[in-house]
Amino acid sequence: MTHGSSAQGSNRIALVTGAGSGVGRATALALLKAGFCVVLAGRRADKLNETATAGEAFGKSLVVPADMTDPDSIAELFGTTMEAFGRLDLLFNNAGIGAPPLPLEDVSLAQWQAVVDTNLTAPFLCTQHAFRIMKEQSPRGGRIINNGSISAHAPRPFSAAYTATKHAISGLTKATALDGRAYDIACGQIDIGNAATEMTERMTGGILQPNGSLMAEPRMGVDNVAEAVVYMATRPLDANVLFMTVMATKMPFVGRG
Repeated sequence: MTHGSSAQGSNRIALVTGAGSGVGRATALALLKAGFCVVLAGRRADKLNETATAGEAFGKSLVVPADMTDPDSIAELFGTTMEAFGRLDLLFNNAGIGAPPLPLEDVSLAQWQAVVDTNLTAPFLCTQHAFRIMKEQSPRGGRIINNGSISAHAPRPFSAAYTATKHAISGLTKATALDGRAYDIACGQIDIGNAATEMTERMTGGILQPNGSLMAEPRMGVDNVAEAVVYMATRPLDANVLFMTVMATKMPFVGRG
């Protein structure tokens, strides 16, 4: 179901995964305000519809429930996007999950694989679909933005699966940027530190530090992230923000923790 209205012929088409909440919702709304038509993808149709309703005043969106752990569901997502709009200008690989905070040796294979499937395999498959579309469309090209993390640079305690996938996303970003050159496909990564979303709510009550202590960590408004993604998304295709870090100024990242 499509929501809202759009200017005739002028809108670029964006696809946001994990658009039902948090960074995904805030970014989808910011992209709508910036003039994109936005395909809202995620597991829960009710949450996606909430995002669509919130964005109706700004532009046109399309709700497409999709399971990022199911390759067939991902394929259907891109097929539906092409049926509706006929092109794709921006993919924001945003959806992600973490595993329970367990000692490395206690993480089950199922927990590991769930994080890898969602955080690494799904962005790879989405990138493949986007490449196929962007190579062939006219005008050619497009942009892919990956949601990395501060964990793409430095781990938290008990986060082996999440940290491994986010380090891997940095490699995927670089490889995509390189392989996309021939087709006018740009790729960049946004690394986010402590945006105020449901996922980081526990930080306000204290989160485990490397020295074993618990400490409440500063957070920043999620709009800082959304505005940064829009900046990356609206560069001309001959310019690319390869990596951008947006973080709460006083979070314990720069330095020795």
